[in-house]
Amino acid sequence: MTVDTKEPAGPAAESQEYVDVTERPTVTAKWVRRLAVASIAVAVGLPMLSLVVWSFAFRWNFPNLLPSEWGTQAWAYVADDSSRVVEGLWNSTKVAVLVTLLAIIVGLPASRALGQHEFKGKSAVEWVLMMPIIVPALVATMGIHQIFIRLRLTETLFGVALVHLIPAIPYFVLVMASVFANYGTALEETARTLGANKFRVFRYVTFPAISSGLLVASMFTFLISWGQYVTTLLIGGGTFVTLPLVLFPFLSGANHATAAAISLVFVAPAIIVLVFTSRQLGRESSVMGGFGRI
Repeated sequence: MTVDTKEPAGPAAESQEYVDVTERPTVTAKWVRRLAVASIAVAVGLPMLSLVVWSFAFRWNFPNLLPSEWGTQAWAYVADDSSRVVEGLWNSTKVAVLVTLLAIIVGLPASRALGQHEFKGKSAVEWVLMMPIIVPALVATMGIHQIFIRLRLTETLFGVALVHLIPAIPYFVLVMASVFANYGTALEETARTLGANKFRVFRYVTFPAISSGLLVASMFTFLISWGQYVTTLLIGGGTFVTLPLVLFPFLSGANHATAAAISLVFVAPAIIVLVFTSRQLGRESSVMGGFGRI
């Protein structure tokens, strides 16, 4: 007689939930990301901290690590009407917003055509769009200066906005063309089949899908317009004052405190736009794929 030596079967093993280990960042990846973020913070924060200290410095002689005397004379000058800083800030904001709106109106149809359609001469159109990036801004502005004079667009808000649109539109179209290249039109066709007009299709179907890319393109356009100096000087004629026109003379002067204070005013809106854009891009997008929060 044989004896069954098998042990009695134990309780059924509990089911284990499958976890994809590739979804969990490794310790090395986490430290690399933290190091990258810290490096960016230091690279951006140290110059900003130096500007803040300089803006409140009344006397700062070598080799002192900190100013020997502090003061608010630089900020008092910035707030004074004679400095034209507030006027330049307001004009720069108006121009940048107008350029962004013009880029959306002009660039959206062009970027959709380049991103979703193949047509004869497409390469030539793309090269023409790249010309404002290849050709120096001074050369392009000098070429259209006489035309703007005849059209009485010099020394005007609209004229300055148009000349800012030249270097800004290629970046807008490039970003949005890549967005439309990854955008499917099936939902639009379905909406039209159900009776939606063009406006409702764009409002409820197209715009939500391309909003992340549109935000990135608008940010680029705003920042490019915000930093324009040569084009504003030539078309504005020195009478239409923007913030770069106020800032640049102080950069070569001896008044470092005033230059630092105006520089902080100059970079503050750009940082606000960048932070706002990065936070909005934390939302997932089917077209952009999500960028993550900064």
